[in-house]
Amino acid sequence: MNKGGPKLLIFTTLFPSSARPTAGVFIRERMFRVGKYLPIVVVSPTPWFPFQSILRRFRPSFRPPIPKQEIQDGVDGVEVYYPRFFSIPGYGRWLDGWSMAICSVPILWRLRPRFNIIDSHFAYPDGYGATLLGKWFKVPVTITLRGTEVPLSRFFLRRYFMLQGLKNAARVFSVADSLKQYVVKLGADSKKIKVVGNGVDVKKFSPVSKIEACQKLSLDPNGVFLISVGGLVERKGFHRVIEVLPALRKKFPNLQYLIVGGSGPEGDMSVQLRQQVQDLRLDGVVHFLGSIAAKDLKWPLSAADIFVLSTRNEGWANVFLEAMACELPVITTDVGGNREVISDSKYGMIVPFGDSKALESALDTALSQSWDRESIRTYAGANQWEYRVSTLVGEFKKLAN
Repeated sequence: MNKGGPKLLIFTTLFPSSARPTAGVFIRERMFRVGKYLPIVVVSPTPWFPFQSILRRFRPSFRPPIPKQEIQDGVDGVEVYYPRFFSIPGYGRWLDGWSMAICSVPILWRLRPRFNIIDSHFAYPDGYGATLLGKWFKVPVTITLRGTEVPLSRFFLRRYFMLQGLKNAARVFSVADSLKQYVVKLGADSKKIKVVGNGVDVKKFSPVSKIEACQKLSLDPNGVFLISVGGLVERKGFHRVIEVLPALRKKFPNLQYLIVGGSGPEGDMSVQLRQQVQDLRLDGVVHFLGSIAAKDLKWPLSAADIFVLSTRNEGWANVFLEAMACELPVITTDVGGNREVISDSKYGMIVPFGDSKALESALDTALSQSWDRESIRTYAGANQWEYRVSTLVGEFKKLAN
């Protein structure tokens, strides 16, 4: 092992690029901060299939062309490589771990002097592929569990390879304790799993006045606003919030809903959402703001009164802390690590997933009561990235010794 200390190769399929600037920003936020203390280089394998350009004619957001290499975080920033790997859409995904590992060998061979630890994100396919590379290049591998392990475990082969990857990893990080307990029940070794949640940059996510924020976004400052942020996919549950708006507007006639997000790796249901808005006669009530860079998210968050995410599955959602840093209480579902983030009723409310009446009731209550918004921001501040990064750096140093 290199005596100069840990040198990390970040290995994940989900990482921002010029073609997908919002993909995996939570991974970049975390690991670029680690990169301020340890040398890092990023390899982000990109799925490829011979006929995917044809599929893009029908689904424009499907696997957009991505450059082979970028420099991020400034001119002298971090090198990010995007090698292609063969990936059959749909049921062929159980081959992805092997494919991404094999197709990443040439770039790792070139980078070999620059890393002595492979740090992967998501247990499958990334984590499993990383452990194969770790074996071939004789370096330890870490895997970060981020929430996709729950739905993927329903597929026998993917669950098998996921557990093999966790077994062969030198260290496993989990963004939430509930996620750790989930994979332990599947057979993972609890002793090698350490919970290290995500964090928030309270300088980037700081509240501005509602009037100023509304003016910037051309919104009526007298309005009452709900807001959701995330990829426009079924899992995030924008449609579940839209569904309860007509009933809520009977009591709160000025209520409006801000949706921040665009298409992502999981798909794009913007057409269905817009149709739902039209069917429920909510034109002018629901505002699709599109994707917004993290540095500008404080504006729509500051314009809003309540953050809501009726999500089907999460690991540890950074966006909750980002919303709370802008003094917003959070209403969300009792899935994944959500209850760990919204750990007290002072910060928001948790409702059963799929219960529209419970969601409606929680939003009604949240809009009706007064919140100690300074306390909410203080809680977010206690979860700053610096606390997480120091733990991660310490763990990487242990592996390098």
